[in-house]
Amino acid sequence: MSQDTRQDNKDSVVRAVHLKKTYFLDGVAVPALKEVNLGIAKGSFVSITGASGSGKTTFMNILGCLDKPTEGSYYLEGTDVSSLTPDRLADIRNERIGFIFQNFNLLARTSAMENVELPLVYAGVARHERQKKARELLEMMGLKGFEQHFPQQLSGGQQQRVAIARALVNSPSIILADEPTGNLDSKTSYEIMAILTRLNEQMGVTIILVTHEHDIAGYAQRIITFRDGLVVSDTVNK
Repeated sequence: MSQDTRQDNKDSVVRAVHLKKTYFLDGVAVPALKEVNLGIAKGSFVSITGASGSGKTTFMNILGCLDKPTEGSYYLEGTDVSSLTPDRLADIRNERIGFIFQNFNLLARTSAMENVELPLVYAGVARHERQKKARELLEMMGLKGFEQHFPQQLSGGQQQRVAIARALVNSPSIILADEPTGNLDSKTSYEIMAILTRLNEQMGVTIILVTHEHDIAGYAQRIITFRDGLVVSDTVNK
C-alpha cells in the first residue's frame, strides 16, 4: 500500500489524517474506525468496499459531513471540516458534496425537475437559472420529456438518473455514491455505472463509491478495502 504518500498530497480533494470514530453503546466503547490515513485526488474514481461492519459506511458518513470523527482530521479541499458547527457542515453538504443513495431519496410529491432543483433552492439560486440547469442535467441523463414526472411514474433506473442529476446540480467537489446500484437489476446497474464512469472520464467529476459488490467496485480506478475499522488494501485497478 502507498497510503503514506497519498495522505501527504496537499492537492487531495479528500484527506483523512489519523481518523478515528468510536461509538458508545450502553457505556461500552465500540471502535468503528481505528486509524485511517489516506488521500483522494481530484478527478479520481474510487471504490470503498468491505463487509458489513468493516467501517466503510462510517467513513462515508464522515466524508459526507453527516458525522464527525472522534479523533483525527478530515480535510475537504484543504479545509479541516472535522470541528465545524452543524450549520456550517450543512452548508458544505449542500455546496460541495453531491449524494447518490441506494434508495434514490427523491421527494415523492415533487417532480423530477423540482427534485433536481432542490439543492439550488437551498443555495438561493434564482428560479429561472435553477430550472435551466435542472433541465440541462435531466437531458444529459437521457430524461428529456420526463421533467414533470413524479418518482412513482419512473423506473428505478430513471429515478437513479434523477438522483445523479440532483447530485451534479451544484457542481460539487465530490460525488458520494452509497450502494447506488443496490436496488437495481443487473442491466440497469451497468447503465448507471456507465454514466458514473462517463462523468468521471469526460467531465473530471470526483466520485467516491461505497459498495459491497466486487463487480461494481471494479469500475473504479482505485479500490480501498476496509476491515475492522482499518484500511487493509488500497490498490490501483488496472
